Amino acid sequence: MGPINTNEKGTGTSERFSSSKGFILAAIGSAVGLGNMWKFPYITGENGGAAFFLLFIACLVAVGLPVLLAELSIGRAGRGSAASSFVKAGGGRIWGKLGFISVIAPFLIMTFYILVAGWTLHYAVLSFSGQMTAGVDFDAQFVKFTGSYLPLVWAFVAMAIVALVVIKGISGGIEKFNKILIPGMLVLLVILMIRSITLPGAMEGVNFFLAPDFSKLTPEAGLVALGHAFFSLSLGMGTMITYGAFVDRNQSLGSATLAVGVGDLIYAFIAGLIIFPTTFAFGIDPSSGPGLVFVALPAAFSAMPLGWLFGGLFFVLLAIAALTSLVSLLQVPVTHAMEKWNWSRNNAVWIISLLIFLVSIPSALSMGLMKINIGERNFFDYVDFFASNWLLPIGGLIVTLFAGYFWKTAAKEAGLTTKWFRIWLFMLRYVAPILMIFVFLHSTGILKFE
Repeated sequence: MGPINTNEKGTGTSERFSSSKGFILAAIGSAVGLGNMWKFPYITGENGGAAFFLLFIACLVAVGLPVLLAELSIGRAGRGSAASSFVKAGGGRIWGKLGFISVIAPFLIMTFYILVAGWTLHYAVLSFSGQMTAGVDFDAQFVKFTGSYLPLVWAFVAMAIVALVVIKGISGGIEKFNKILIPGMLVLLVILMIRSITLPGAMEGVNFFLAPDFSKLTPEAGLVALGHAFFSLSLGMGTMITYGAFVDRNQSLGSATLAVGVGDLIYAFIAGLIIFPTTFAFGIDPSSGPGLVFVALPAAFSAMPLGWLFGGLFFVLLAIAALTSLVSLLQVPVTHAMEKWNWSRNNAVWIISLLIFLVSIPSALSMGLMKINIGERNFFDYVDFFASNWLLPIGGLIVTLFAGYFWKTAAKEAGLTTKWFRIWLFMLRYVAPILMIFVFLHSTGILKFE
């Protein structure tokens, strides 16, 4: 493929991934985000370890992969944005309006995700410089940082990196970026896993993670596992529909779906073998919530030999996971703007990136400098809650209903044999929608377990 003309207008989906490997690595980069390293460990810790991980695998296979295949198929059939692909694939105009939810969702997600990406970059620098492990009150260190203007500085850096990648186009930017960073991420995962499982007392954490205790599983744990399986594959946020629009017709979407699912599972598994041995080795509660990464683990790194090095590598790993996901998120509204308003890629990337950064400011300020609350949540938590618990489940439900009931050429685009197509259609029609409605009701607090 020749060089990308970033000033060319109206060609939001005229580019293509140059290779199957590049597409799959980009899709894995989108799926493998902070959730598997930040959220997965503490929800696993809260729900009994290995039993929850096995439940997560079952949910990923039963619901996550069918919906992932549907999103990729809709994108390739429509060759449009996350909104227009529904219409171009054969749906009515109403589907385009419903699909616009999957354009709004990644925009909102990025407004707080760039902040967290900035935190990882900041902590990587702190660790490599020895400053992170110099103090003793790690909670106060994190509160002081998030309560200053520094998070905005680091968010700007993260946003700039992502914009510079996306502005280079699909094959010249996103594909090359992931071809370098995803293998690099795997190397870091293995290095940190070896360090973690060789710590004194680490085997207790390994046993917690790998020895299932099914007595601790509850209906609520099932919905949590299902929700995480869904969100860990970047479903419902338009990224996979958008990436599907740039896939060559010769690419097997079924094999790509399996590859992305396996990549996501491997990452989650190794993440568990990093987090749990480390937390148990240093007496840290693995169910200590989101603060596990930015408060509890820095304390652990400060107590181990060469902690500044391993801490730095850990936060570089988190930064890579965040940036590869952000790249896919930004491409969604960029594709929409190029197609809908005939913007050049340059203009679409810079205008949308600036808007994302500006909208992120209230979330950053609400962490300490200025109390910006909506109800019982600060602005940061509210945007996260609204995007993750409302927009994403609705976006995913729209995909399942369209592919399961209204899309006449689904079998042709998915490229499945008759047997597998029937199984896929059954999951999309009768299993995924019902379970996703339960996830939505639970995540929004409508459905509660006593």
